[in-house]
Amino acid sequence: MDPKDNEYDVVIAGSGPGGATVARELSQKGKKVLILEWGGNDPVKGSLVQAYPQIFMPGKSLLITGQLLGMVRGITTGGSSLFYCATAFDPPVAMLKSYGVDITDEVREVRAELPLNPLSDELMSPAGMLFMESALDLGYNARKLNKFIYQEKCKKDCDRCSYGCPEGAKWTARNFVEEAMENGAKMINHARVDKVIVENNKAMGLQYRHGGTCHNVYAPQVIVAAGGIGSPQILRNTGIEGVGRDFFFDPLCFVYGTVKNGGSGKGIQMCAGIHFAEEGIVMTDFNMTRMLKTLLDLEVFRFGQVFNYANVVPIMIKVRDGLGGHITDAGWVWKPLRPSDKHKLRTGRKHAQRILKNMGATDIYNSWLLAAHPGGTVKIGEHLDPQLQTRIKNLYVCDCSVIPEELGLPPTFTILSLGKRLAKHLMSTDESYTAEAVLETQTV
Repeated sequence: MDPKDNEYDVVIAGSGPGGATVARELSQKGKKVLILEWGGNDPVKGSLVQAYPQIFMPGKSLLITGQLLGMVRGITTGGSSLFYCATAFDPPVAMLKSYGVDITDEVREVRAELPLNPLSDELMSPAGMLFMESALDLGYNARKLNKFIYQEKCKKDCDRCSYGCPEGAKWTARNFVEEAMENGAKMINHARVDKVIVENNKAMGLQYRHGGTCHNVYAPQVIVAAGGIGSPQILRNTGIEGVGRDFFFDPLCFVYGTVKNGGSGKGIQMCAGIHFAEEGIVMTDFNMTRMLKTLLDLEVFRFGQVFNYANVVPIMIKVRDGLGGHITDAGWVWKPLRPSDKHKLRTGRKHAQRILKNMGATDIYNSWLLAAHPGGTVKIGEHLDPQLQTRIKNLYVCDCSVIPEELGLPPTFTILSLGKRLAKHLMSTDESYTAEAVLETQTV
């Protein structure tokens, strides 16, 4: 590699919400930023053919736990945000403050900069409206949920949200990556980061594989933002022990019912929800693609339901699981559900069945279990200081892995806020250890 190609102020592993936010914020300030992304950067088509290798590839983007829970993660520019439901639950400000991390200002900034509102009645799916109305009728505290969606671009009765929104209606981390690149940041796709380059307990850059060969890139500040699975792997390869253990991964399942006037089966997911905060349970409506429903039906041997799609109302139950398990060195997930986790799922299913019956639903049945957004694998207070720095100087982590306690909620809003805070810290630190100084050490 030409030495001039190594003249970066910051190198970032991963382009999900954390990495993309840091890249965008620092590039706005004139910093030279390089993003290394394992996945590709093809334009979003919103098709299963494109989404399959990015989110459903066994052993890469789809990981199966020892109890046969399927856990998906996005391997593409923007990470899992390309396929998420764009739901914005408020960050756990008080909990993070107890660890010395105050994101109050950053939460306000995210609210001001991004679309963050409940859906209009016109965009609410029939299933979402039925769920909310039935829940309210039974006395549940159901409400519309805030969404990271540019509603003027959104198409009603669309089922491509789970495959990536080709209309640009759903905000994803790709938006921030594109802004960063407009500001001069560079990105290398299909670059899998192996480890951090360290000398004298200082991070010097990243080692990565691209095109079948190994490369090094150098920068005085290094950010690992490869997600709850990828980040602990990189840190372990770097020599940081203890990461990747005692984490959360938000187990979930669906309860289905057939309801007259339930709609086409298509629509925006998670339009409305109920949050049992103390119990650690969230319930929402969840329109899904026909293919996903078919696969979930086959998994529980509901062959007769495979062809039912219109007028089916799915309700998702997601629970806050206890910390436990570990990520293997190969990147596999080992985390058995605790009895308390199973109890929460059973309780959630009972609530969902009650709401469906109140709609007049028939053919009520449950899906198998899944898991989403693993986190807590590189915790603040255990592996990171309040500035998200590891014990290795100038090496930071910024993704769901840093969240120190089980969350049980979509983490994107929290990660965006943490990314903004980290970028401010990096801009405020003494930068006498410059990119030019690093370059000199490599060329002497």
